Amino acid sequence: MSRIKLTWIVLIVLVWAAMMSFGGVAAETVMLYPNIFGDAPASLDRAREFLVAGGPSDYFPPLGASVVLTSLAATALTWRNRRLRWYVAAAAVVFIACEFLFSVVFFWPRNEIMFVDPVGTHSPEYLRQVAEEFVAGHWVRLVGGAVTSALAFTALLRFARDTAPVRVER
Repeated sequence: MSRIKLTWIVLIVLVWAAMMSFGGVAAETVMLYPNIFGDAPASLDRAREFLVAGGPSDYFPPLGASVVLTSLAATALTWRNRRLRWYVAAAAVVFIACEFLFSVVFFWPRNEIMFVDPVGTHSPEYLRQVAEEFVAGHWVRLVGGAVTSALAFTALLRFARDTAPVRVER
């Protein structure tokens, strides 16, 4: 397979995965979060009962891994092209910082408190505070996903322009 074909495939998968991730986070923001965090701690208890068969933790880790892997592959494949390298590298850095590292440091401990620790471990006031922090921090993730998607899509468009056949007028 040629390097150009491989780059096309990797960039398309990167854009698809980044947009799926961003779309999932946006959908969570509008549909799930008002129900999960709207009336803590009662809403947290309802969420524990509802999100039994599957939830965000089943969807986002594999999708996030695909964004990270394809963004790293795309960075390697496009590094020689100055018009693309910084868009792809920036998409990788933004996603890793806002979606992965921020989640590990900020969201995972709060998820433990709200959804893993036994019910009754924490006071209602503390659970409300943690839920408010989670929702406020979520905007970092939402903006990071939007920026990642925009950067990846811009790289794909630039690559399309760079590799499009030149049409000669007669």
